[in-house]
Amino acid sequence: MRLNTIEREAVQTACREAMPPGTRVLLFGSRLDDGRLGGDIDLLVELPEQLSAAEVVDRRTRFAARLYRLLDEQRIDVLMAGPQDRADRAVLVEARRQGVELARA
Repeated sequence: MRLNTIEREAVQTACREAMPPGTRVLLFGSRLDDGRLGGDIDLLVELPEQLSAAEVVDRRTRFAARLYRLLDEQRIDVLMAGPQDRADRAVLVEARRQGVELARA
């Protein structure tokens, strides 16, 4: 995994501050491969309950903004998923298959 301690702690902090209890944040994508260079930080935020579209946007915005402040605006992609989101979406399947948990609210 190519995230340092500061980056992992930033994800944990942002999760606790912006997400409801029971939320999990998984790292997936190129940052899991120690043999690669660069790449953005791909995060899957699994919400414990279905939220309104407005609430999802608000929480995602707060989470991403906090991460940008903590990590000097690194490239970060945040995918949000609630319990009723389609489990057959390819990106969700892959993120859940390879994801490594970084944080839990």
